[in-house]
Amino acid sequence: MFAILTAAKRAAPVAASSVRALTRVSAVRTYSSRILPTAAGASGGHSKLTVSSDTCRELQTSATLHSIIPYKLADIGEGITECEIIQWYVKPGDKVSQFDKICEVASDKATVEITSRYDGVIRKLHYQDNDIALVGKPIVDIEIDNPDMTSAEPAADSVAVPTSNPAQALPNNDAATEPTVVLADSVPKNFAVDRTSDVVYATPAVRRVARENNVDLHYVAGSGKGGRVLKEDVLRFVELQKSSTVPNVTVQELNTADQPFVQANASSTAPGISLSSASAVITGEDQLVSLSPIQRAMFKSMTDSLAIPHFRFKDEIELDALMQARQRINKYLAEQSGELTKMTYMPFFVKAASLALTKYPILNARVVAEAGTPPKLQFRASHNIGVAMDTPGGLIVPNIKNVQTKSLMDIATELGALAQRGRSGAIGSADLRGGTFTLSNVGMIGGTYLSPVLVDSEVCIGAVGKVQRLPRFETVEIDSRPVERVVPRHILVTSWSADHRVVDGATMARFAVLYKQLLEYPEIMLANMK
Repeated sequence: MFAILTAAKRAAPVAASSVRALTRVSAVRTYSSRILPTAAGASGGHSKLTVSSDTCRELQTSATLHSIIPYKLADIGEGITECEIIQWYVKPGDKVSQFDKICEVASDKATVEITSRYDGVIRKLHYQDNDIALVGKPIVDIEIDNPDMTSAEPAADSVAVPTSNPAQALPNNDAATEPTVVLADSVPKNFAVDRTSDVVYATPAVRRVARENNVDLHYVAGSGKGGRVLKEDVLRFVELQKSSTVPNVTVQELNTADQPFVQANASSTAPGISLSSASAVITGEDQLVSLSPIQRAMFKSMTDSLAIPHFRFKDEIELDALMQARQRINKYLAEQSGELTKMTYMPFFVKAASLALTKYPILNARVVAEAGTPPKLQFRASHNIGVAMDTPGGLIVPNIKNVQTKSLMDIATELGALAQRGRSGAIGSADLRGGTFTLSNVGMIGGTYLSPVLVDSEVCIGAVGKVQRLPRFETVEIDSRPVERVVPRHILVTSWSADHRVVDGATMARFAVLYKQLLEYPEIMLANMK
């Protein structure tokens, strides 16, 4: 018993000393955790803190509790390698959570929002508004609290909500805070516009027009969906600055998109809109302006198209029977309670193309020509028919997937949804990917005989002009005798282009004749539907 008490007395001072030492070390650790993140945040490495020898000789801590990671622009597909920064939703020092919006970017395909994958603090923006960002390169630096989140990240981190472009800035990039447009019946001289936020929604093409005319988009009223600024709004604003009154033009007049043709934005030459606004862009001195993302894509694809020999074919189609069928369908739709209340001609054009492609599948194929291997044809089962669409940002070609399985009403519904997304600049990369055949419909704008140009991923493209009421001969029997008379007919001219390397003229002609038959006799189209 005496031995046990003696051992306890000897151990007590040692235990007390250990407790005091541990308390001092704990205090040092608490103090170091408060001051180390700031110092380490700049280096991103490890920091070493030396304390007095009576506490501990040396204490080493890790600063990766606050790791700064480069947040990269994701690959959006379709061969997109760059995008233009439209606007930032964050600035250095802002806190972000997962799925918070970081910026809006525009590629040659569409405009999308980039969201965050982390919870943290924005430390650096690698680009300014209107700069060109490369896919796979950092766009921001984010300081995060949990370094384990970065251990298994892909090469490109950013999340695109519906787009992407190289690290070089557009010229005259002095308008870092690009504004928005609001259409009003009259605008006071100071052009002040009440806004609920500082975010301006406008496409790169619209922003370029604004820069060329020294227009601050924050003072312009947007007539597009959700207050989006359109090109017409900027041109109108320029005209307003030259005069003291505002022309009485309604939003409906600016966004007229009549039947039978797909048009996602208002034409600058629509009735009721002065053509003088078009000259507002060409004022002052000559300027050298970079191409917009859509223009860069057109430049590349059309340059590549020069290597494709085109075979062209044109024909006339009488639409009188189809017009009567459409009239009966629209009467039926008006009596229903569904979302689709009216059908344009475009669903008939698209479905007829799919039915004709079923018989001539080579026109739905693509040429596969790789270096060192003989060229091949890839026959594609899906009829993903693209429809050229005029949007505020330029011409884009979204496609309707698997038309061969869809009804006329299904196609009409999808076309309406695509046109709506086109007006608001929300066409996603999925809508643009995988097209196998294209119909370009410019009849609403004008033109009769067209020459559409192929892209290298397709072997056939069609274009339709405006519908005209023209005189035609008709043979009838009067008193058992054939008599010719002149009658009015509604005529549509279709123009086709095929890749003459793999498609011969006879195949193209037979396809066009079948397409004509399906539209002139809607009952034959009905009989071939599945």
